[in-house]
Amino acid sequence: MSLKSFLEYLQLEKNYSNLTVNAYERDLNEFSNFIVSEYDDDSLLLVNYSQIRSWIVSLVEKGLTNRSINRKISSLNSYFKFLMKVGDITTNPLAKHKALKTSKKVQIPFSEKEVTAVLDHWDFDNTFEGMRDKLIIELFYSTGIRRIELIEIKIANIDFSKKTLKVLGKRNKERFIPLLQSVIETLKSYLESRNNLEIIKDSDYLFLTQKGVKIYETLVYRIINEYFSLASSKVKKSPHILRHSFATHLLNQGADLNAVKELLGHSSLAATQVYTHNSISELKKVYLKSHPRSDK
Repeated sequence: MSLKSFLEYLQLEKNYSNLTVNAYERDLNEFSNFIVSEYDDDSLLLVNYSQIRSWIVSLVEKGLTNRSINRKISSLNSYFKFLMKVGDITTNPLAKHKALKTSKKVQIPFSEKEVTAVLDHWDFDNTFEGMRDKLIIELFYSTGIRRIELIEIKIANIDFSKKTLKVLGKRNKERFIPLLQSVIETLKSYLESRNNLEIIKDSDYLFLTQKGVKIYETLVYRIINEYFSLASSKVKKSPHILRHSFATHLLNQGADLNAVKELLGHSSLAATQVYTHNSISELKKVYLKSHPRSDK
């Protein structure tokens, strides 16, 4: 069974995004090239675990992290499971493989004070780029959307009358997120400026570059890193940290975990619960204030 059939399966049956499918394709092509180079074999149907181990060793020697290697092996494992499903192989060479150990990264969210310093006290330029950057930051912090979700927003996804935003999440799952009135106002100002661009090539998309084309991932990261470097000394300043801050701050203010789960577009509570450890200080305050045996 060809790699093309597997990729079509991921896209059409599993509803994976183009970004995810492309990542699978890169990983599998990289492994295939390794097999051809090291073993002079262009078929993956007869691959054994010893050959896979050799690839893992080569990845370690290249300096890849265990987390990155595990992701590549996961792509390979999914491919072998697909080959078993369609009957091209009878055993999965990765059946007994154990993932490499990884250290859990503690994601430290921005404080409410740091977010306020950027959104309320920074003087954004009254230009197309200035208004765009402010809206990007406001949307990340007020909706908790992912970076790729923000990039893919189209103007038609915004319902001004209902004050909602339609987002296409993982596996093409749609969800609707309420918009704050302050975000609505920023949206309107940005759209007015956007419509004054001389060249608009990707007219359906909300966020564009100065050249009128759809905004891209590295630019979104650069925008967040640039503005929050002015207000925060944290090592990591990214769109994901803003998403992390959104969830943490909501929970700190007493938001229901299930509600936060729906807003984030998580498929299970387990994925959302990672944010609760940051709220332990707030829980302690509530506990000490409320428990009848505490020294108030």
